[in-house]
Amino acid sequence: MALVDLVIAVTLLEALVLWIWHARTGRGLAPRDFVANLCAGLALMLAVRAALAGAAWTWVAAGLAAAGVAHLLDLRRRWRR
Repeated sequence: MALVDLVIAVTLLEALVLWIWHARTGRGLAPRDFVANLCAGLALMLAVRAALAGAAWTWVAAGLAAAGVAHLLDLRRRWRR
C-alpha cells in the first residue's frame, strides 16, 4: 500500500506544481486542461488502495465510478474543441 500512497502523493504534488507554474507564468497547462484527467487517475489509485487495504467492495466501486465520471467529463471537454 505504501507504493500506492507514494504515487498518490507525487501526483498531487505534480498537480500543485503545474497549477502554481501556470498561475505565476501563464505558461504550461491550464488547470482546466488537466484537472479532470488527474481526478480520473487519482480515483483509480484510490480504488486500488481501497482494494489492497481490504475495504468493502462499495469503496472500490465508488472509486471506479468516480474515475469513470471524471474520464467522461474529460472526454466531453476535449470533444467540444
